[in-house]
Amino acid sequence: MFHWRRKKSDEQEAKSWTLAAPSEELLALFGALPGTASGITVSAESALRVPAVACAVRVIAEAVAQLPLITYQRGENGTKERALDHPAYALLHDDANEWQSAYDLKLQLQTDVLLHGNGYGFVNRVGGTVREVIRLNPTAITVETDGTVPRYVLMEGKAKRIFTHDQIIHIRSLSTDGILGKSPVKLAAEAIGIAIAQERHAARLLGNGGRPSGVLKLAGKLSRDAVSRIRAAWNSAHSGDSAGGTAVLEEDMSFEPLSFNSVDMQFLELNKFQIEQIARIFRVPPHLLMELGRATWSNSEEMGRVFLTYTLMPWLKQWEGALRRAVFTKDERQKFFSEFLVDDFQRADLAARAAAYSQLITSRVINPNEARAMENRPPYDGGDEFINPNVQAASDNPPEETEE
Repeated sequence: MFHWRRKKSDEQEAKSWTLAAPSEELLALFGALPGTASGITVSAESALRVPAVACAVRVIAEAVAQLPLITYQRGENGTKERALDHPAYALLHDDANEWQSAYDLKLQLQTDVLLHGNGYGFVNRVGGTVREVIRLNPTAITVETDGTVPRYVLMEGKAKRIFTHDQIIHIRSLSTDGILGKSPVKLAAEAIGIAIAQERHAARLLGNGGRPSGVLKLAGKLSRDAVSRIRAAWNSAHSGDSAGGTAVLEEDMSFEPLSFNSVDMQFLELNKFQIEQIARIFRVPPHLLMELGRATWSNSEEMGRVFLTYTLMPWLKQWEGALRRAVFTKDERQKFFSEFLVDDFQRADLAARAAAYSQLITSRVINPNEARAMENRPPYDGGDEFINPNVQAASDNPPEETEE
């Protein structure tokens, strides 16, 4: 049995640095993280301070986490039904372990992969039966491979644990070797660095009262010490919290502000462009990052379908494949599998949901009681029959015969 000891808090665990797998905080401390052309060093923590990045990570991670993850059992005739008796059902649908729900686990692993490129979950078995799924710190994991099969090395201080590939749920982002995923934050460090530089520039500008710097003009030639003294005195009296006050100038001294309009600075346009760049990084429709410049009532619904099809579905398929390899044994894979229910995305649209149910019942794909079960409603007598209610209603009310 794998004994998981939580002697450290999550914050202490995150700062448990090792030479084998140094954290980004340690690399940034010694200047080992590569810089960008903007002069900004971008890490997972600094990237999250950019509102667009934080929004993109949240919208993907929370969307994946909120979808029910159901364990099914295949029938002999190709049907499937919920495998409520399989231990994986409760772990993936309800509680992943004693201190973390299935929602929290999915949220954390998806956040890890979006920020670090890889998310790891340890599948703990007792006597061959799955008992819990535990999230592992991605900065403390190194992956070794003999060219084909990977193994996972976890470093906790001086302790070293090795896991085989069938013990780890490994969710990875875009990969060039099929083993490790590339961090979207690192791949787009330049775009995120520009966004950070813009935020800092805006903070400095507003810290100076929302006005750019100006020029103090004095008659005659001043020494270097006099220039430094005058500049320091002016900044102390008219910058930061004191900006916007009344200036008192000495004799033969004048102030000429350097004024730039919004068109010259192009600040808002560049800020909007960086939001679109970050949307491209995570492949999220811009309107989900609260950039509504091109969103309308007619195309927002279509962009929602694009988000499900091109943003979420690749992640969901990867989750399902990783769970199949780690949660189920080779013998179980022939009979059991886990799958996300994406129907929850339509729960907010009652009209679309009702129309879909009506078409499915009319086509005899599902019966009325199955539709009621999807809505968490009890069945009714006669609702298990697969009939077309429109045809049935017509046959129950034949046309009246007229006398000639």
